[in-house]
Amino acid sequence: MCYPADDYIVGDRDVKLGEIGGVPVYISESQFNVWRHTQLIIDVVPGRSGMFSLDNGREKRSLTRSRLFGGGEACPLPGC
Repeated sequence: MCYPADDYIVGDRDVKLGEIGGVPVYISESQFNVWRHTQLIIDVVPGRSGMFSLDNGREKRSLTRSRLFGGGEACPLPGC
């Protein structure tokens, strides 16, 4: 889910994945433990938003894709 900065409280066990356009991106520790060997790619694509995407009125929506790290790639986050 995507929240305005003032509406989201970062928990003690949330893991920061990085930033998109200077905005921090977090997931819960339990989600991180499942996805730790996977690259998550958050993109903007044409189309109307669904219930978990911000509606900006511009016929665009967010889309998350994933792929497993492999071939000697390493996750850049601690704990991977």
